[in-house]
Amino acid sequence: MGATVTPSWAYTLHLPHDPRAAGIARTTLRAVLHRHGMTALADTAELLTSELVSNSYRHTRGPCALRLRAMAAGRLRVGVWDTGPDIPSPFGPEPAGDAEDGRGLVLVRLCADRYGSYRLNGAHAGKLLWVECAPPAL
Repeated sequence: MGATVTPSWAYTLHLPHDPRAAGIARTTLRAVLHRHGMTALADTAELLTSELVSNSYRHTRGPCALRLRAMAAGRLRVGVWDTGPDIPSPFGPEPAGDAEDGRGLVLVRLCADRYGSYRLNGAHAGKLLWVECAPPAL
């Protein structure tokens, strides 16, 4: 009998610059995770997705896009693209002690198994922030 391979999948959701975008992203995320039997990741992934999409809305004036992708061993990668070029903490430098912004992303450092970012040029200029969630250890 051969090994079974779970097919990879990816979803992209384009969101307008709208205060309801984070809620739409959370609802979509939960539906996708339910469909693919990954509900154990839902709470953490929803928190991280909400933080990334909310920050995109707050710090840019353009649209954003949510990208969900299955990774090996039941991991999930959540990416959020937006038009702003600035990489926030913890993806970039720590905010100054008296800074009023950047504190909410401490959740990324505490809850994500991995995270990263990169700037984009060309037709989709801006940045992409990503986080990964792994299934809970048994």
